[in-house]
Amino acid sequence: MNETILNIYLIINNNYVEEFRAVGYEKEGGDDNKIHFLKNRVNEDFKTAYKFDAPKNKKGEFMKYHKFAKLEKQGMQFQLFEEIFSHFSVPENPLICVTPVVDGKILSS
Repeated sequence: MNETILNIYLIINNNYVEEFRAVGYEKEGGDDNKIHFLKNRVNEDFKTAYKFDAPKNKKGEFMKYHKFAKLEKQGMQFQLFEEIFSHFSVPENPLICVTPVVDGKILSS
């Protein structure tokens, strides 16, 4: 059965999350194979990824990365990706690969 999977990028400049980017695929197979597929496409997908606005506070300032990391530890970072999930029409609990891009450098594992 096909499932929509996503490569999501956090664009971090000077310790602020300034943008999200994402690419989606329809893939079937096991989760391990899907994750392997996404990780292998990280560098190439970045060039063609859709751009999304990162959240800002009431003062119009971007979120510091350490605040995002705190949300991530609590499993709450998915709330920030709602626009991405909606754009790609993914179901609850989608399979994603999140890659930080820090000061222009892709940090892939």
